[in-house]
Amino acid sequence: MKAKLIALSLFVSMASLSGMAHAGCAKGAVVGGLAGHVAGHHAVAGAAAGCVIGHHMSKKKAKQHAAAQQAAAPSPAPKDAAPAK
Repeated sequence: MKAKLIALSLFVSMASLSGMAHAGCAKGAVVGGLAGHVAGHHAVAGAAAGCVIGHHMSKKKAKQHAAAQQAAAPSPAPKDAAPAK
């Protein structure tokens, strides 16, 4: 079982280095794999679920960050406004 966990960790590492994994997927897969292994030898199922959840949380965080950036950006001046003297 230890060999399977090591193989899974290596796969996730290689996937994240090659750009194959989406943002958050690799981190979620590692955490989910470890949790699944501890919970009863379900490392692969845990890794798959962790990848999905990690990817979802990463997209959600990116969307919130983009909304915060847009809200903080100064609004452009109206086109028909007179220039300040």
